[in-house]
Formats: sequence, C-alpha cells, structure tokens
Amino acid sequence: MVDVIGSVAAALALVWLVFELTNISLAGFGFLFCWAVAGYTIYGLLVWRRDGILIMKDRLATVSIWTGAIIALAALAAVIFYVVVKGFPVVIAHFPRFLVYDTSGGKSGNEFGVGQAIVGTVEQVLIATVISVPIAFLTATYLVQSRSVLARLVRNVVDAMTGTPSIIAGLFMFIIWVRPHGVNGKSGFIAALTLSIMMLPVTCRAALEVIRIVPGGLREAAHALGAPERRVVLRVVLPTARVGLITAALLGIARTAGETAEVLFTAGGNAHYNWDPFHGWQDDLPLRIFEQVFQPSREAISIGWGAAFVLMALVLILFTLARVLGSSRSGVRRRLWFRRRTRPVSENVVTSST
Repeated sequence: MVDVIGSVAAALALVWLVFELTNISLAGFGFLFCWAVAGYTIYGLLVWRRDGILIMKDRLATVSIWTGAIIALAALAAVIFYVVVKGFPVVIAHFPRFLVYDTSGGKSGNEFGVGQAIVGTVEQVLIATVISVPIAFLTATYLVQSRSVLARLVRNVVDAMTGTPSIIAGLFMFIIWVRPHGVNGKSGFIAALTLSIMMLPVTCRAALEVIRIVPGGLREAAHALGAPERRVVLRVVLPTARVGLITAALLGIARTAGETAEVLFTAGGNAHYNWDPFHGWQDDLPLRIFEQVFQPSREAISIGWGAAFVLMALVLILFTLARVLGSSRSGVRRRLWFRRRTRPVSENVVTSST
C-alpha cells in the first residue's frame, strides 16, 4: 500500500511539473490520463526492480482490478447521491401526498404526486416477471441439460437478444399490436409484454451460469437413488441454485424497471390513475420522469426528480426483500410454530428411558 501511495504521489508531482512547464491546462481528462499512466509506470518499475517481473505483473493486475472497481463504485455512488440530493427533499416536502396523488393535480390543482406511476410500474414489472422468469429458468435448465443442435440454436438466440436495444422491442410490439388497434392498442399489459421480452434474455443468461455451476455430484447421487430427471431438476438442481436464481431474476427486474422507450410506444402514459393494466393508457415511473424533466416549469422538473428517487428506492426495496428471502439455506422447510408436532411428555420419558 505504501508503494502504491508513493507511486501515485510521485506521478502526480511529475505530471503537474510537466504540465506547468509546457503551459498545458491542468483541468480535463488529459491530466487524469497522464497521471494514471505515469502512476502505473512508476509503480511497475519499482516492483520490477525490487521483486522481479512476475511479481510486477501480479501487482499491476491487482491495482488495475481495484482501480476499475473504485471507478465503477464512484460513478454509481455519484449517481445515487445526486438523485438523493435532488429527489429526496421533494418527496419529504410533500410526504405522503407525493406517493398517493397523481400528476393531474386533483381538484385543488396544486397537489401533485406520482401515485399513478408507482401503480403502473409495480403492475407492469410484476406481470413481466411472472411471464418471463419461469420461461427463463426453464430455458436455462434445458440449455444446461441438453447438448443438441436445438439447444445451441436457442443459446445463440438468447445471446443475440441480450445485446438487442430496448427500442427494438418497443417498435416490435408497436407494429404488431398498437398500430393495428390505434389509440385503444396501448395498455399496461402490452407494456408488460414488451418488458418481458427485454427481461427474458438477461434472466435466462444469468440463470444459465448459476445452474451450470451446481456440482455434478449432486445430480449423480440423485440419479443413483433412482430419481427421474424431472425430480432431479425440481428437487436438487433448482433448490441448490435458489439464491443465484433469485439474483438472476433481480437482474432482469433491474434491467427493465428503468426502461422508457418501450413504455412510451406501448403504454402511452397517463396523468390519472389506471388500476386496470388490460384497458386504457397507463403510466409508469420512467415514463413520468421522461415527461416531467422536459417541462419548462421548475415544479414539473422537481416532480421528475422525486419520481427518480421513488424509482431508485423501489428497486432497492425489491433487491433487499429478494436477498432476505433467498438468504436462508436451501432444502430447509419452515413450519409455522403452531403446526409443529410436539411429543407428549410421557412419550418423551419412555423414549429416553429405553
């Protein structure tokens, strides 16, 4: 650690001196890039002269991994911090009305909220999860168990869908359903179907890697006991990979919870409540954020920041609940305390005496 700090400090002094002598501005990406290159070079030379070439490669790889992780976490922390600073005061100032009222303003005309967007987001993501997660898990199980030509074809299709832009799914549903039905073609259910298209490959790919790492000895032991393939999958493979499968489902939910383009083409948005996702236009949080931040008034933009904070909090709550539910050991069945069987005292005495 002392070597790293010393190399970074030496690189900073060297780059600063060079920039000052050449009258180059110290602000901007160029200074940071030169500082990073100089730091890696100085640290690599130091370790090479002291410990050799192999240790130098190992230390540089370790520093690169930590640097990338710190940069990624810093960017994520900056985004979260900025959303909290902008959106949290808006939610608190109008709590709990901001979570209950809709964006139409109601009868008073000055009370705004994102309640209808919260309802739309929950319903659309829930429907998309119910549709895509079982299909993704079954597909991942089939790809792990099978080595046929069809399995290779399905794997290639899943990989291709993973990199497909989200706007493609929105245009697809718009062409085959919304456009033929006109204004009545937009609804929350069509938006949920579009979200399920985007959720399916992400969840399937993550579940595929999770199921693949299940120890083969568990399968072989179950087959040796005479269990058929379906029972091996349902009672051994999937329970063993339960925590990883929950994480895979969460990745799919996180992938689709913030999508805007598909909902814009298929749900349409709505400033009023619409509890029925099968009929009428419906709003959701990403679409509400998109519409509010482009409004000319500061009040509308503040509603957009509040909706962004609510969306981030909602996703965080879903992550926390899923991790708590998946943290218990697989294979352990929980019973309610009033349904547990208890032996009579006389039976316990007889058993202990024998």
